[in-house]
Amino acid sequence: MSPSNVQVDFAKIRKKLIHRALQNLARGAGVRENFESQLERFYDLLEQALVTGDPAWLDAVIFDWVNANTQTDIAEGQKNATNLLNILFTLTNEVARESLNKGEALDMITAVQPIFTYALDKAARLEMENRVAYFANEITSVQQKLEKLDRSKSNFISVAAHELKTPLTLIEGYTSMMRDASASPEANNMDPLLRGVRTGIQRLRQIVDDMIDVSLIDNNMLSLNSQPLWLSHLLDLLQKNLGETMQERRLNLETRKFPGSQEWLYADPERLYQAFLNLLTNAIKYTPDGGSIIVDGRTLPGFVEVTIADTGIGISPEDQAVIFEKFGQLGRADLHSSSKVKFKGGGPGLGLSITRGIIEAHGGTIWVESEGCDEEKCPGSTFHVLLPFRTESSDPRLSKLFGDLNKPEGINVEKETRTDPPPA
Repeated sequence: MSPSNVQVDFAKIRKKLIHRALQNLARGAGVRENFESQLERFYDLLEQALVTGDPAWLDAVIFDWVNANTQTDIAEGQKNATNLLNILFTLTNEVARESLNKGEALDMITAVQPIFTYALDKAARLEMENRVAYFANEITSVQQKLEKLDRSKSNFISVAAHELKTPLTLIEGYTSMMRDASASPEANNMDPLLRGVRTGIQRLRQIVDDMIDVSLIDNNMLSLNSQPLWLSHLLDLLQKNLGETMQERRLNLETRKFPGSQEWLYADPERLYQAFLNLLTNAIKYTPDGGSIIVDGRTLPGFVEVTIADTGIGISPEDQAVIFEKFGQLGRADLHSSSKVKFKGGGPGLGLSITRGIIEAHGGTIWVESEGCDEEKCPGSTFHVLLPFRTESSDPRLSKLFGDLNKPEGINVEKETRTDPPPA
């Protein structure tokens, strides 16, 4: 049969082909409308391939169908375009047999078979290329993550060795001095030496405690001892305890009273103190001498937001997520120095990771905003902590206590001015 006759016969069955394909493949009115236009396009190109004898007319639609696969489809090895072409070929055979006489049906099937064979081969190759490209990208991504992990591990080993060596050297030195002093017949007062040993032990304990906290957070085992508290009391206590450090660095710490700071909040006071201490310590370390740190906040529907803004060197956009990762220190590990208060002083790189874990364990979130890092202009950074207003505990006894505190005959927070901390 000549191409013109095949074209005529194809025109006879085209409408029925589209209708049958829609019944078999489309689900829902929106999908049907979109899919119908796709079928119209496909059969337009199939008709051109029948007339010209060139199956490459279908390349464009095949390419679009293959690239319509989602990443999940590719990962699971689904061959949507190939399967669709197989179905359309089967339907074409069925409709040709139903609507044309035997001779015309045979000619039609003979004409479309090589075109569909070409289309299936093309779709299969494109889908395989997409799958290979997908896994190549996945392998590259995994390799980059492994390289990053390896760098983090190397940096951590270097920093941890330094962090542990410093207090150990301190303890070793003071104990040596105590040994020499005790051997002397004119032994002097050993209180300064004992204080030095105690300082070294405290630093070691803090490093070990931080490592334990990270392990608990990683394994979702961080437990909270929640109780009613006032954020204002917690922040005032932090300001008092950091007073000597602020004087040493000539920094100004301003803790403002803000909506929500004097309302009862149900949380773990010890863990929140730890979280905010880490944030303030971080602000101190990256704010040059003579700078300022402001603690402020506000209430949002169901939440209280606490902000800690400093006039420090700032954080570059690409590092604003890194700092919350374990061992996510900025700068070079080989230039590390152990100090809680020294400008740009180092640490094991666990503080902000622990802080995020504590805040998220309370059902909150934390993020940072900064225009960038500039040690000359000092654009500063602002850390945001969002905590939910929780007014009850899973423990019914504590829930009753908290409820009693908010009754009119109990403690009226709005009308009474209190200086004592909330009950622990």
